Amino acid sequence: MDNRSTKQKILDAALDLFSTQGFEATSVSQIAYEVGIRKASVYSHFASKQEILESLMQETMKHYERHTIFSEDSIADQDLSIESITEMIVGQIRYIIHEPQIVKGRKMLTVEQFRNPILAKIQTKQNYTNVMNFFAGLVKELIRRGKLADNDPEIMAAQLCLPISVWINLCDREPEREDEVTELIKRHIIQFFEIYGTDEKQ
Repeated sequence: MDNRSTKQKILDAALDLFSTQGFEATSVSQIAYEVGIRKASVYSHFASKQEILESLMQETMKHYERHTIFSEDSIADQDLSIESITEMIVGQIRYIIHEPQIVKGRKMLTVEQFRNPILAKIQTKQNYTNVMNFFAGLVKELIRRGKLADNDPEIMAAQLCLPISVWINLCDREPEREDEVTELIKRHIIQFFEIYGTDEKQ
């Protein structure tokens, strides 16, 4: 039995459509058809397609923020050994590529980033700024603890995290390569520590 409210069904149907064919190419009529209601019924819950989009983004971002490691608090008072960092990153990636709402939200942002300036800014914040800030903070903390060489933390963070972003995109296109990507990420983290690690015990 489907216990979702009509409003939630509208949001779910809209996310499915926006993530596959884009916001501009999706009509309110299509959303209504997918839910099994009349177009007028959609407008009893949302004033416009834009309002559906805004509600979707708020819902998706709140969902993501509840589970993300990309916050300063997530590295406070942690062991930060190679093993724990690898486990933390791989666990986050598995969540990112398997959680349906996050996957669809990311695909929607990818489709719409060149058409919608607001979504372009969200795409940059979610998939670049927040990620870089987290990894820069992680690198700075590892330098402070003497686990990494005292070098440019922003460049080191980019070297660590940006290949991982590329591999996430690969999994979006070819999900059957998840095991291969996971192994690459583990090897990547180990090599990063081999290059920048100090003689101190990791």
